[in-house]
Amino acid sequence: MLETVRKFGLGHCDLPTMLWNVSFMLRALTLHIDTRNNKRISPIFYVITSVAIACYFYVYLVSMVWFVFCRCMETGNVLAALIVFSLGISSEIGIVKLFFMFLYIDNVQQIVAECLANDALVVLSSRFSKNLLKTLRNVKKRAMMFWIVIINNGIVYIVKPLLLPGRHIMEDLFIIYGLEPTYESPNYELAFFLMSIGVCVTCYLPANITAFLIVITGYVEAQMLSWSEEMIHLWEDAENNYIRQHLQPDNNVVVNDPMDKEKHKVLNEYVSHRLKVIIAGHAANINILRQIEEIFRGAIALEFCLLIIGLIVELLGGLENTYMEIPFALVQVAMDCLAGQRVMDASMVFERAVYDCKWENFDKNNMKIVLLMLQNSQKTMTLSAGGITKLSFVSLMAVIKSVYSAYTTLRSTMK
Repeated sequence: MLETVRKFGLGHCDLPTMLWNVSFMLRALTLHIDTRNNKRISPIFYVITSVAIACYFYVYLVSMVWFVFCRCMETGNVLAALIVFSLGISSEIGIVKLFFMFLYIDNVQQIVAECLANDALVVLSSRFSKNLLKTLRNVKKRAMMFWIVIINNGIVYIVKPLLLPGRHIMEDLFIIYGLEPTYESPNYELAFFLMSIGVCVTCYLPANITAFLIVITGYVEAQMLSWSEEMIHLWEDAENNYIRQHLQPDNNVVVNDPMDKEKHKVLNEYVSHRLKVIIAGHAANINILRQIEEIFRGAIALEFCLLIIGLIVELLGGLENTYMEIPFALVQVAMDCLAGQRVMDASMVFERAVYDCKWENFDKNNMKIVLLMLQNSQKTMTLSAGGITKLSFVSLMAVIKSVYSAYTTLRSTMK
């Protein structure tokens, strides 16, 4: 049991274990992403997930719409409408991502299988393997930090009203449809239970689905950085390989004539073989990223729209009322943009490595291969939100600027 728990820590940063971590958490949502695990998902998870999502929809969709567009219209309480509407909008992110995961579950399983197949080709204890694990450790840190922030946000949100004197729910201004008066038993207990379940769904879904996205894009990033190191050391590796193969058995003298045509031929044969391996790895990563883009581009586009609207409304509702919701929304936009930025950075590192591989020492055939690789590597690998904007720090700043501009404009008109 303890060893199983340790697998979730930074001591196990290999891809199979990281995918097992994510798969284990997603099975609770009845999502089966890893075909290595042939065990059927327990029926109890189907029941729990169905009940939890039903509670979520009742509170944060049905009751939210009724409260904002019916009750607040009658009472004229604009502040309450803004706070509750921002809650409902921001909480939809997880459901959107879950819908896309179910819709493309076969594609998700294929991506996982392809990543594992690529990882199986890695030679243990090699330079490539060490560089891969080094980057994957940072990727796992990233996923863990995101998961902890989102889950703790939900825990604090649920626990906060319990620590206040008297009876309180997560949002005292929010009235759940059919549970009036809210603070009388059993309405209070029911309202608190339903909202708690809704918060669990709101946090658990994006925490784990985004963690999956972080792991997959992080693996592409790690692969590209590792291939970059292989490119930089390509000629050096060829020379070392030549020395190993041509060590004289009688006196251990190395043949090292720079003008030796045979040596040049052997070196370039090694270079040619390694270039083909690197090209195959590059192509595999492009293919994986393209599949991720096809699955999540719609989900990320909707997520951006929901979060932008949610952040604007949260600011209009006042930071003193929505200070728990803003980090929840902002960290999700930031993490998606960070994942996209890391992939772009790794792609550009690979591009520079191709040019820095000492290609001037290669023969003409290998030079042509490097030229082709350079042309292909100049097409930067990216993730996008619905094909509209690339996920990067630039787009994150653009989102924040747009949110603030919209907020100041609407705030001035409200006054």
